[in-house]
Amino acid sequence: MKRAYVFPGQGAQFVGMGKDLYDTLPLAKELFEQANEILGFRITDLMFDGTDEELRQTKVTQPAIFLHSVILAKSLGDEFKPDMTAGHSLGEFSALVAAGALSFEDGLKLVHARALAMQKACEANPSTMAAILGLPDEKVEEICAQVDDVVVPANYNCPGQIVISGSNSGIEKACELMKEAGAKRALPLKVGGAFHSPLMEPARVELMEAIEATSFSAPVCPVYQNVSTLGETDPAIIRKNLIAQLTSPVKWTQSVQQMIVDGAVEFVELGPGSVLQGLISKIDKSVTVSGKQ
Repeated sequence: MKRAYVFPGQGAQFVGMGKDLYDTLPLAKELFEQANEILGFRITDLMFDGTDEELRQTKVTQPAIFLHSVILAKSLGDEFKPDMTAGHSLGEFSALVAAGALSFEDGLKLVHARALAMQKACEANPSTMAAILGLPDEKVEEICAQVDDVVVPANYNCPGQIVISGSNSGIEKACELMKEAGAKRALPLKVGGAFHSPLMEPARVELMEAIEATSFSAPVCPVYQNVSTLGETDPAIIRKNLIAQLTSPVKWTQSVQQMIVDGAVEFVELGPGSVLQGLISKIDKSVTVSGKQ
């Protein structure tokens, strides 16, 4: 019986996130204050008492979710004994730090660099994403390929739920075609850009330099990465997959299925929200799912 710890990605944030940890646990307070120094601004002020609008800024959202998730894992002490970890998009960085492949400081610096690079790419090339509900993966892939513009599957969240990513005009056309093909919903998302698509290439190149300059260690357990869907333990492979992640789809469904094949029977979500718990329950109803905030 193996326990998997999973970590959420962008979109799970909420005002007040992490404040209980800061107020009640000395270790958490110490790590949050360390993060304020590393980032050069008091992210805790924005997390605990900011506005929704401030928290939605990519440069704030990503380190905020990372900090909540990782500090929560560290606050569990000896209780945190993962047999495997995984994270959805941004959450993969949390999973790597929690498993010891990255230090807290290096993980935060990479997440900060990732957020700034992605925000810059979004501003330079306006683009968007949309959630497609009720179509088989293969049909969504087929329709994306038909659109004469940049449109690709970005997040394989669970059976019947895929997020597509691309240019504004491409996403608009793809949504029309998805509805014609029988999609229950084709819902444009309020995001800053086309994450996990070729339009993130400038951000990938920028982040690659930071990742290559960062030291990685062998994790204490396999980390199931978005790109390969496999439990990775080789630092060189982990680094390669992390570089590819920004322009590659998040294969969450396939990763969870592989974790179950490899023995996971219990999944615990660490971080803000409960999105991953819902997705995992839809992927396989036989596993136990819970969360800590």
